[in-house]
Amino acid sequence: MRTSLAALAAPAATGDPSTRLAASSDLPPWLLGATAVLALASLVLLAVEMRRRERGGLLIAATGLLAIGALVLAVLRPVRIAARESVVGARVVVLADTSRSMALKDGSGSRADARDRAIASLSKQSDQVRLVTLGFGDGPALPWSAGAPSIAARSDLGTAVRSLAASPDERPAAIVLVSDGRLDDPPEAAGVAAMRALGDELKVPVHVIATTRSAPADASIRRVGLAGAAVAHVPLPLRIEVGCDGGLACDELTVTARELREDGTPALLASGLAHVDRTGHATLDLTVTLERAGIHVLEVALTPPSGDTIAGNDRRLLPITVSRERVRVLHVAGRPTNDVRALREWLKSDASVDVVAFFILRTPTDATNASQDELALIPFPVDELFSEHLPSFDAVVLQDFDAQPYGLERHLPAVASYVRSGGGLIMVGGANSFVAGGYAGSPLAGVLPIALDGSSGATAADTATFQPSWSEAARAAPLLAALKGVVGDELPVMPGANVLGDVRPGGVALWTHPFRKTASGAPMPVLAIGEQGNGRSIALGIDGAWRLRFSDLAARTSGRGYGAMWDGLLGWLMRDPRFEPAQIEIAACVADVPSSLRVRAEALGKARADITIEVSRMDAQMPPIHLEKKDAALGEPVDVALPALAEGGYAARVTFGTGSATLRQFACEAGGDEWADSRPDGDRLEQLAKTTGGRFFWADQRVAVPLPAPTVVSSERHVVPLAPPWLWALIAALAFGAHAIARRRGGLT
Repeated sequence: MRTSLAALAAPAATGDPSTRLAASSDLPPWLLGATAVLALASLVLLAVEMRRRERGGLLIAATGLLAIGALVLAVLRPVRIAARESVVGARVVVLADTSRSMALKDGSGSRADARDRAIASLSKQSDQVRLVTLGFGDGPALPWSAGAPSIAARSDLGTAVRSLAASPDERPAAIVLVSDGRLDDPPEAAGVAAMRALGDELKVPVHVIATTRSAPADASIRRVGLAGAAVAHVPLPLRIEVGCDGGLACDELTVTARELREDGTPALLASGLAHVDRTGHATLDLTVTLERAGIHVLEVALTPPSGDTIAGNDRRLLPITVSRERVRVLHVAGRPTNDVRALREWLKSDASVDVVAFFILRTPTDATNASQDELALIPFPVDELFSEHLPSFDAVVLQDFDAQPYGLERHLPAVASYVRSGGGLIMVGGANSFVAGGYAGSPLAGVLPIALDGSSGATAADTATFQPSWSEAARAAPLLAALKGVVGDELPVMPGANVLGDVRPGGVALWTHPFRKTASGAPMPVLAIGEQGNGRSIALGIDGAWRLRFSDLAARTSGRGYGAMWDGLLGWLMRDPRFEPAQIEIAACVADVPSSLRVRAEALGKARADITIEVSRMDAQMPPIHLEKKDAALGEPVDVALPALAEGGYAARVTFGTGSATLRQFACEAGGDEWADSRPDGDRLEQLAKTTGGRFFWADQRVAVPLPAPTVVSSERHVVPLAPPWLWALIAALAFGAHAIARRRGGLT
């Protein structure tokens, strides 16, 4: 907090008592005025008498003046006051704009530099006031010191003034505002009434010092408006406002909209030309389609013209929450088994799922003995599905499906890329799945959460019946919480299982085989989940999950376990917050300024765990940032400090222990909304000063703010009358008697 040369806590007191003369304190103010009028009238009459006199002019004048003076003294009855006095300066609050727009450059320095110089100059001139400097941005006014970074995301003067009005501290006698005029509140369109209402909060003048006169040479994305909510697979209209000022030639500007992706290759969604009018403004409508639900970073950027001096507002990075109207699922099954029928019926029964299902009822080698036109069963459209329409699906379910006979093998690299780019994959067991379906060693095997052993002689399936076991992770996993609430610890007996290998790094086994082991000696996973790039995958190595609907256990639970299991699995695959192991919140991220990340565990079944965070850059090559919090308490949100990040889009992956990760994308901008429009607004500041009764100054001129006068406070006071009242009255009577005698001798009656 800055102060002037006057002390804030104690007034400046004189060393010895001061003495002065004053009128009696029991006189009303109106009587003092009446006495002055009477004395003036007496002087006028005396002057008239002096012209009418016959002789003795000097005596008449002397006695007349003496009589008038005696009358005034009789009325005022003067006293001598001896007091020890203190001078207390008026409290004046300086509001310094700390928003990000103050970091913009104006020539060799920034607007913040001009602000600091103006405040320093004001402090030197204000040794008779108590000068308190507060910063304002996106909340109440707070103590501020010169050199503090200007990083506030807003310039909210209204909230700052209202916080002063509500404060229990002494109210200021005046306010001095130092800003560039890019205020969010009052808004740019606010009229005189809004300005006056701001001044009425404290009923004191608001003096204004404007830091910046002219707009810089700058082209910028001023605003990106969304027409409605963002829904996956649904076109989203954008209205983009572009500005060009400072003498730049900006007839046409190319604007692009891209989605930043963790694989480092932004996806171009739309582009267009913005035609700038004579006022330096343009509006462009673009339409984009985002294919994945969740939080995604959208980049809207323009190609800057020659001479553009501010690069930080040539693009905006916007985290957009994309919801799902319906989950689009591609369900491909090798044959119509009980397990296939059960899953298809459940997918069809869920109104939130849009399912496209294919059942293989004839193979390419079947002898149909009929022409293609006479067949009721169409060929499986493998090329069309996996070449053209694959990105439009949220999840792909391959159930008991053999890839080789139907031409899927050549599309497996595309399916693996689809998963790593954010898609979901579920492989369900059966006689033609996993190793038996020819997936071992394929590109698709690399995105499954388990390893597949395709070596010669390796067992593809174990047909012995068994009852799956819950893993420790499954007992606390949110995605199986509903199932566990229905069936408890019991699971139905399964009619065999596909042989699966060890869980891959980053994967989690939820159900395991009670006695079969992997090559490493670990219990063989039966149900496993895992992260694969931006996507997720699930391996369910059984074809008997339908027994959660039809079995002795199902009869006791009304078959509710089957839907509870698939609701959790599909919800986790789609990153439904209900089934995520953690919730992540990112504090407002400003480029090159440290930030923080808040993590809250969701039903991990443990009190403490190691938290691992990987932060990767999406729009540029940068080594991932690795952060850890050892043995963190999970009962409450955990705050993790983030280092200063460069401007760009980022993806944070949070893992508790060895469990699955939770992904959160976010953006760090250098200026954000505060840099979107770099033009200063001195006119609005001048209007604010005029409306509230203050004065307006430019920071580069001599600033002479009319500050309030100090208050004099007496700590010790003695009042002594110069004479008793009767004596003043006697002197006045004698003086008027002497004047009467002098008038008579001078020939005046």
